[in-house]
Amino acid sequence: MNADPQAVITALTGPGGEFEIAEQDVLGAKMPVFARREPNLGALFAATPAPGDREYLVTARRRLTYAEHAEVSGAFAGLLARRYGIGKGDRVAVLAANCPEWIVAFWGVVRLGAVCASFNAWWTTAEIAYAVGHSRPRLLVVDGERAAKLPPELGIPVLRLENDLPEHGESPPEVAVDEDDPAVIVYTSGTTGKPKGVTHSHRNLVATAHYHRLMKATAAALDPRQAEPGRWLLSLPLFHIASLHNVAVPRFATGETVVLTEGAFDARRTLELVSRERVTNWTVVPTMASRLAAVEVGEYDLSALKSFGLASAPSSPALQARLRELIPAARLSLITSYGLTESCTGATVTSPAALAAHPGTSGAPIPTVAVQVRDEAGAVVPDGVEGEIWLRSQFTMLGYWNDDAATAAVFDEDRWMRTGDIGCLREGLLYLTTRRSDLILRGGENVYPIEVEHCLDDHPAVAESAVVGLEHPDLGQEVGAVVVLSSPVAVEALQAHAADRLAYYKVPSRWQLTDTPLPRNATGKVNRANLPGFFKDLGG
Repeated sequence: MNADPQAVITALTGPGGEFEIAEQDVLGAKMPVFARREPNLGALFAATPAPGDREYLVTARRRLTYAEHAEVSGAFAGLLARRYGIGKGDRVAVLAANCPEWIVAFWGVVRLGAVCASFNAWWTTAEIAYAVGHSRPRLLVVDGERAAKLPPELGIPVLRLENDLPEHGESPPEVAVDEDDPAVIVYTSGTTGKPKGVTHSHRNLVATAHYHRLMKATAAALDPRQAEPGRWLLSLPLFHIASLHNVAVPRFATGETVVLTEGAFDARRTLELVSRERVTNWTVVPTMASRLAAVEVGEYDLSALKSFGLASAPSSPALQARLRELIPAARLSLITSYGLTESCTGATVTSPAALAAHPGTSGAPIPTVAVQVRDEAGAVVPDGVEGEIWLRSQFTMLGYWNDDAATAAVFDEDRWMRTGDIGCLREGLLYLTTRRSDLILRGGENVYPIEVEHCLDDHPAVAESAVVGLEHPDLGQEVGAVVVLSSPVAVEALQAHAADRLAYYKVPSRWQLTDTPLPRNATGKVNRANLPGFFKDLGG
């Protein structure tokens, strides 16, 4: 139990080790990879170490063992192949809130070599229509609430998660799938105003699963009690990598149990689930953490909890300290990380000791990930100097679906990927200064101002607009809009206009209407740094 974690990782990943790392070619670039790996997700599925009677998926309403899940996901794959002709490379979109059936559908799709297009469950009808047109799925899998928002005349079959997924059926056909074939499309807000389809390969997801297996093996080597199969809470949306890529898939590879929350996050209901299901591992976004800190956590039995972490957005040292006070497991296990949808998993992760000693850090690169900080000319800067964060690894996305120009804009010839985020490296630890300069992080959800601005600018009474993130005690940031009017209009009318076209979390909650032109710099660009002050000047 007193062993050095890094020494354990070095032994596990060294020559002959279970997680041996070797340099190999990945899409034309040499980089370190896990040498002993499955060739695709189908093989990963077949290799799960879990016995058939162990629970894989658990909610308050349903429990699925590994054997039952294999049966229903296989039956769904067979249905897709035989009735709908779904095969390798075809897209099948999933549009639903978190539920076991979402994960069943995912495994059914990827076992065929088809591509799971993961749609945001909070999208409006217009946003759904865009994603359907962009990814061109052969079939859409949807829950009841989302079915009511579907655009008319989709032109493709629609299956309902609640009653159209078979419980039994023939096994899916064998499919030859290359590890660099696409497996998943995850949509993220785009700086051009439209969502971009981040495309992850079988290699990306298999490597992510192996990383989590390595972390499990490391923990077990340090503390034999950690070798027991864990019960992992999944409380973030499955259309995010934090849940699908980094809980649902890796836990299948480690043979552990996933406990899902369903419905909107409720601190008390979630704590009751954690207590009742004896959850051992739990990761939250800072907004969830702040809501947990507002209830009497001590009333709940969290004695099974071994690990508690933060992800998806920066967290304050004060919140970290508060969590250590409230949650016993957080005192020795609290960590945070840095990553983005394009990186598939966390690019850097803190150790509990590093986070306690350096609360502002996002941690050190995980095994096989390389991190550089570069200046505007593309040159690597010295330690401690700020610049743009660049990443390269076996986890990094294939690119943006159906957008070669956007893909080329973020990759160089050696598969280094620019993140757009600003930070610095100090003694091997990454410190994030600005997360994509214009990005608003509202409750763990990414909001790009330009998408909201395009929506507002479409209103006939709007001459121009600028959207900015404003500090919020619960959400981290809220969306504020400065709107220059060409004719009189009420805030309520602008809110309704935005709500009809954007997911609810993108709709501004604070408004300033004016006839004064927006502040601009010498090149004519809006000076976003001045926008929060603009609110104060107007008494907002």
